[in-house]
Amino acid sequence: MATTQHYLWAAGHFLLLICSLRFFLAKVMFTSISSFWYRASFTGALVSYAIVCQKSLGVPQPNAAWIRRALLDENIQYFLLAFFWWSTRPVTFALVPYAIFSLFHALTFTRTTLMPQFLPPGPPAQQGAAPTPHPLAKKLQAWVKANYDNAMRAVAFTELLIMARVTIGALTWRLALVAPVIYAHFLRQRWYQSKFTREAVAYVHGKITTFVTGPGRPPVLAQVYTQFAGITGRWVGSTLNNNGAAQNGNGAGAAGTGAGARRQ
Repeated sequence: MATTQHYLWAAGHFLLLICSLRFFLAKVMFTSISSFWYRASFTGALVSYAIVCQKSLGVPQPNAAWIRRALLDENIQYFLLAFFWWSTRPVTFALVPYAIFSLFHALTFTRTTLMPQFLPPGPPAQQGAAPTPHPLAKKLQAWVKANYDNAMRAVAFTELLIMARVTIGALTWRLALVAPVIYAHFLRQRWYQSKFTREAVAYVHGKITTFVTGPGRPPVLAQVYTQFAGITGRWVGSTLNNNGAAQNGNGAGAAGTGAGARRQ
């Protein structure tokens, strides 16, 4: 039986989806739109993630152990990042990962909570067994399962694109200089917690390496990129080989389940 808290969690995701869709449409059609829709989207994210964080971590405790555990929690990281986006100048790409997560959560909530209230269940698979879900619910479940991994890959690549966007924004004084620093630390955590992020970084690294070492390229390009990759790898605590494969120095993140996996 769904609780009020569960409905509030779902309402946050639906709010994020509706407001972000309105914001995206305006941007695609090159029409002006109030930042209200952007902040309303992240308000929905804050509501949903606050509920999940409270359920997974309990009441905040004023001690180092609880703070350490909280900072390593994916939901806390996305909650804090949502607050950062909510309180700063709009970055359209920043909404994309949250909108993708919310789409899957909203579809799952619709299938498990809303549909059973309006659609009759199917016949039992065998006599005496529980009724089967409505065929529409089965199709929805199959779609979510079939597309989840690809959606998480899209999130991982989008988060790398956001890193480039905030870096350029900071260099051109359109965003605070602290924005790329904060987001880089967020991506560092994603590297350890999400296999999709590691795969995306390895893919991009491989493409860049192929480009800078290609025929006719100035040798300085490869030298600069190699130094940059080395410094970044040491900061993250891992290295990338020439094929783009990731090698974790401490084995951290080997059990990563992908962004959003624990928020289902």
